[in-house]
Amino acid sequence: MKSYKVGLLFGVSAYAIWGLFPLYWPLLEPSGSIEIVANRSVWTLLVCAIALSITHQLRTTFRLMLNLRIFLKLALTSILVSINWLVYIWGVNNGHVVECALGYYINPLIIIAFGVFLLKEKMRRLQWVSFGIAAIGVAVLTIDYGRPPWIAIALALSWGSYGVIKKQLAIPALQGLSIETLITLPFYGGYLIVLARQGDSHFGHGAGLTALLIGAGVVTAIPLLLFNGSGNRLPFTIIGLLQYITPTLQFLIGVIVRHEKMSLASWIGFFIIWAALITLGVDLVRSGGSSNNRVAEVR
Repeated sequence: MKSYKVGLLFGVSAYAIWGLFPLYWPLLEPSGSIEIVANRSVWTLLVCAIALSITHQLRTTFRLMLNLRIFLKLALTSILVSINWLVYIWGVNNGHVVECALGYYINPLIIIAFGVFLLKEKMRRLQWVSFGIAAIGVAVLTIDYGRPPWIAIALALSWGSYGVIKKQLAIPALQGLSIETLITLPFYGGYLIVLARQGDSHFGHGAGLTALLIGAGVVTAIPLLLFNGSGNRLPFTIIGLLQYITPTLQFLIGVIVRHEKMSLASWIGFFIIWAALITLGVDLVRSGGSSNNRVAEVR
């Protein structure tokens, strides 16, 4: 019971921190989205390296990186996570927090669809129902927006693709993220060096902003470590349900804190999405976790 409570605390904390990210990224302005992602990646690598050193996993991580198959797949996931981070931070800092939340609401359904079409897994009846309801919700929001919700779709597809590949690799999240950020280091590190030489870098221009840019790596790694701790202590069913904490907090921040406008049609669309997620949640509880692994491992 103690282990379960600790795991629950870790899991809630991880998803809550992820959900509060929309409050953090605006603090890094006037840094642009690419500069923020570059700092996030570089400083995340440093935090991961420290964590790997403390847990004596540096040698095994380098051994994984020398495996060509693993390296190539992690090179692909590093591209996908970069796309996800760029779209997410740009969306948050340009007044689209609610649409970002939508992306993470529909993400579990996208992952299930990938499982069916790419991994040849079978969907249960309630999963089909949930997927169909969600499709209606996205259609309502598309009509209301006057365009497809591209930010939400990009976030869901990039993170879903990332999750499918990482599931196939079955590598611990900390080691995977460490290798991914190491792969992107020449690009993001080089970009930051070029910015600094051109005098366009915001790093070092004020102690507060510099600390926050470094902190981007810390706030990326901490919830990941918490999630790892929860994954070893909680059933996948519980983890699968806890993940909805993140987009719910994002949605509340978008509506209450950032005062993003919600039309009646938008509320209807989101209520339909929430109905789909409730249906999926019922399926997760009934199944006891056969599909929860792929739903939860994405983060």
